[in-house]
Amino acid sequence: MNERALRVLEFNKIRDKVKRYAVTSGGKELVEKLAPCESIFDTRNALQETDEACKLIIKKGNPPFEGLHDVREGLERAKKGGSLSAAQLLYVGNMLRCTDKVKGYLERKDEEEKYDKLEDLAYILTPINNLKLEIERAIISEEEISDRASGTLHGIRRSLKEKNSSVREKVNSIVRSNAKYLQDAIYTMRGDRYVVPVKAEYRGAVPGLVHDQSSTGATLFVEPMSLVNLNNEIKELKLKEQAEIERILLELSRKVRDNVDVLESDMKILLQFDFIFAKGKYSLSINGIIPEVNSDGVFDLINVRHPLLDPDVAVSSDVYLGKNFTALMITGPNTGGKTVTLKTVGLVHIMAMSGLLICAKEGSSISFYREVFADIGDEQSIEQSLSTFSSHLTNIVEIMKVADKESLALFDELGAGTDPTEGAALAVSIIETLKERGTKIIATTHYSELKGYALKTPGVENASVEFDVETLRPTYRLLIGIPGKSNAFEISRRLGLNDYVIDKAKEHISKENLQFEDLIRDLQEKSIIANRDARAAERLKNETETIKKTYEDKLKRLETIRDNAYNEARREAKEIIAKAKDEADDILKAMRELEKMGISGGGRNRLEEERKKLKDSLEEKEKAMIKARENSGEVIEKVTLGMDAFLPSLNQKVVIISMPDKKGEVQVEAGIMKISVKLKDLRTSEGASKPKEKKRKREVNLNLRAVENSIDLRGLDGEEACYRADKYLDEAYMANLGEVTIVHGKGTGVLRQAINTMLKKHIHVKSYRLGVYGEGGDGVTVVELK
Repeated sequence: MNERALRVLEFNKIRDKVKRYAVTSGGKELVEKLAPCESIFDTRNALQETDEACKLIIKKGNPPFEGLHDVREGLERAKKGGSLSAAQLLYVGNMLRCTDKVKGYLERKDEEEKYDKLEDLAYILTPINNLKLEIERAIISEEEISDRASGTLHGIRRSLKEKNSSVREKVNSIVRSNAKYLQDAIYTMRGDRYVVPVKAEYRGAVPGLVHDQSSTGATLFVEPMSLVNLNNEIKELKLKEQAEIERILLELSRKVRDNVDVLESDMKILLQFDFIFAKGKYSLSINGIIPEVNSDGVFDLINVRHPLLDPDVAVSSDVYLGKNFTALMITGPNTGGKTVTLKTVGLVHIMAMSGLLICAKEGSSISFYREVFADIGDEQSIEQSLSTFSSHLTNIVEIMKVADKESLALFDELGAGTDPTEGAALAVSIIETLKERGTKIIATTHYSELKGYALKTPGVENASVEFDVETLRPTYRLLIGIPGKSNAFEISRRLGLNDYVIDKAKEHISKENLQFEDLIRDLQEKSIIANRDARAAERLKNETETIKKTYEDKLKRLETIRDNAYNEARREAKEIIAKAKDEADDILKAMRELEKMGISGGGRNRLEEERKKLKDSLEEKEKAMIKARENSGEVIEKVTLGMDAFLPSLNQKVVIISMPDKKGEVQVEAGIMKISVKLKDLRTSEGASKPKEKKRKREVNLNLRAVENSIDLRGLDGEEACYRADKYLDEAYMANLGEVTIVHGKGTGVLRQAINTMLKKHIHVKSYRLGVYGEGGDGVTVVELK
């Protein structure tokens, strides 16, 4: 990707925002190198990684990167045979502990959602528990070594403690006996040696070595001769302590060197995780979605907005290109949002191709472009003698040298800065040339000639930014299919210009031109409404298919769970029967032993009879369980709602509550459960009754119970909160509530993000917004139901 496009479209600002979420310096370095991928395969992988990171953060919270530092410099030093400092070894230990935690964080339990890309990365991580435990035992902090690091160190420090205690007792005695010669009745330290502050005039009264004097010269810091040997012993012990510490650090450093390949691999993977989760956290902060990526040059951005604008004030628009037209001409007044639209399309594509989620609605798609070119802004240079027109044209020349069918070209005010007639002709020629190559083009212009060109040229479409004549303000909405209108007469009238002046101005424009322009605009407004409805219908169709697939997958999982439950129940039943047989045999064996000890033969005969009864009973139950399907009644031929039936697999009576579907399945009620079973697996039940109207009536009444207009989810994790909110919305929808409130609190915003992500896809949600003052502010989300 060319650097000029990244600079003009302000991708560097996106990098800076993502960088704030990286934990390590190595992760920040990877963010600084963030750029569009070189293939559509890499783009899809990068987007999937980021999307999985977002889902994990919502479900499990932030990844466990606490204490993680970039240890590559320390590993390089160890590789060369150098000794690492306590801080470097501590960071290596933290990295190994983080490796364990990240593997546990990504460990998937049964029935949990898969995170293929991140799980594959986590699989490469290799814990080294022995080294981690040794470092944890030896290193307390960045500057402190534990007494447990070695027995020698522990002995040295114990001796030091005893020597220091002896010296303190001795020096306190000296202070008391020489108090009249001292400035203060205290002792102090100079160079790790105990000294006393002697007045200068009494220098000879306290024999010893002078180590220092005060700034005024009135005090001498003297080491009494009786302390010299003790201080020397302490010094020797401290030297031994330092030597032992250096030996311990060198030994640990050698163990790090022995495992350096694994450690470097783990560090690389953890930095990659830091990078991916930084992208995920940023994507959550902008409420991003994962777009579909295609390679045919077609994109459809639904309700897209610029990621650097305040989401509370930014206006979203639908922008699409490539299907029915490959060039889009945007016209409209200055400050109306034309340039922002160009930058939004370019920046969103660069973000998505870099693996970042985009600020758009679910169902949006982007196209993979090898190059995005942007001629936006005025880069005239006095030093290079370039005017506005020259600077634009210089850039356009460079674009036309390399642009092809895998390129997206964005032009702001194409052909501006020179004679309007020549500029418009040049703009048409540039567009035609690029169009022939298959380049996708979006351009803004003020030239009316380009509006006409777009009207009569296949593959080129008009668009405009909307302008509200009543308020004299732009709405910043993009209208594809409608050329921009100057609205000069309407604006002039609103600003107070006399009608007769405006009427006189209209005389200079032919009546046919005015009527033709109004007619074209009316037809195009109808066309855009039809196109919008068609796009909405297509989106609804896609959403319906997605929902259908989701529920089919859920049904399939439920059937699997049901079958597993049946099989587990049968297995447990067999185990119970087998266990009962073993217990019976054990009892008989014990009774035989008792008999040998003196019980009469008659007792044994009776015992054998009881044993035979028990055995026969167990065998009958086992046979009944195995042949339950075949011998549990007649097959049901005619189904009536509410009729009783027998389900042999559960050995329970059930009530049929639905007619057979295409698969031959019916829904039955077994106690408080409702399950789907094959009709052929049901049998008639003795005393089967007709439909139980009273029971069905009670069930309907339950569905009409009162539902509160709010739900409080504070204190729950993301997964449980989404489950409760989903269930609550179903109940609120059935109760015909128009608007409900979800209370999630402010906190870190993770719970709010999880709820908003769920609301995006919920079938009952028409719209949602954060609460305003008096409703709970950012701590609540107000949902409007369909």
